[in-house]
Amino acid sequence: MRIALVGDRSPSVRSHARIPLVVEALREREGIALDPYWIATTDVSGLERFDGIWIVPGSPYRDEEGAVEAARVAREHGIPLLGTCAGFQHMLLEFARHVCGLDVAHAENEPDAREFLLTPLACSLAGHEGRVRISPGTLMEQIVGGPVTMESYVCSYGLNETYTRTLAEHGLVFCGHADDGAVRAAELPGHPFFVGTLFQPELSGDGRRAHPVIAAFAAAVARQAVRT
Repeated sequence: MRIALVGDRSPSVRSHARIPLVVEALREREGIALDPYWIATTDVSGLERFDGIWIVPGSPYRDEEGAVEAARVAREHGIPLLGTCAGFQHMLLEFARHVCGLDVAHAENEPDAREFLLTPLACSLAGHEGRVRISPGTLMEQIVGGPVTMESYVCSYGLNETYTRTLAEHGLVFCGHADDGAVRAAELPGHPFFVGTLFQPELSGDGRRAHPVIAAFAAAVARQAVRT
C-alpha cells in the first residue's frame, strides 16, 4: 500500500523524523503495512498511482502549487488524504480556490497578496499543546472517540475565519475547534478520507503508537488498496 508523503524532507523538521516511526508502529500494532515515498513539492506528478497521500508539515514549501496540486489530486480522484499543519493549510487553500472559486493566498507564501485564506495566528502555537473540541456527528468524533482531545502544535498560521462560512457552504465540515472557536480540523463528507488537522498527530506520544487520526488514515488507505 503505497502512500505519498508530500513535503520537502528535512532533518530539521521534527515531524519528518517522527513519521517513519509512526509508519512502523502501524505495521507492528495495527497490522497495516504502508510503503511511504517522500515526494518533494517541486515534483508531484503521478500522485494518482498512490493509495494514499499525506501532505506533511514543513512550510514554507519550496513549491506552494505542488502542495495544492497534491490536495486536488486526492480530492478529485477519491484518494485518501491526510493533511497535517501546513498540509492542512494547503488542503484548505486548494478547496477554497478550486471548489469555492476564491482568489485567496497564504500569508506566509504571498505576503503582498490582496486576500488571505491563511493568516498569522494571534498567538503562535509553535511548540504548544492545546485542547481541541470535536464536533458531534463527524468522522473526527468517530476517530477520536470523544468530545475533547489534547494535541501538539508547531504552527503559526491558521484559517482566516472570514471564509469559514463560504467553505462550509461548499461542503467542507469543520470538525475540530479551539476553546475560542478557531478552526483546528476539517473533513470532507462523501470522500473516502479527506481530513486535515492544524495540530500534528504524528507528534503524539513517543511515536510507538499511531495517533487515532493517522490510524484512521492508514485504514482508509488499506480499503483504497483493496478497491484498486
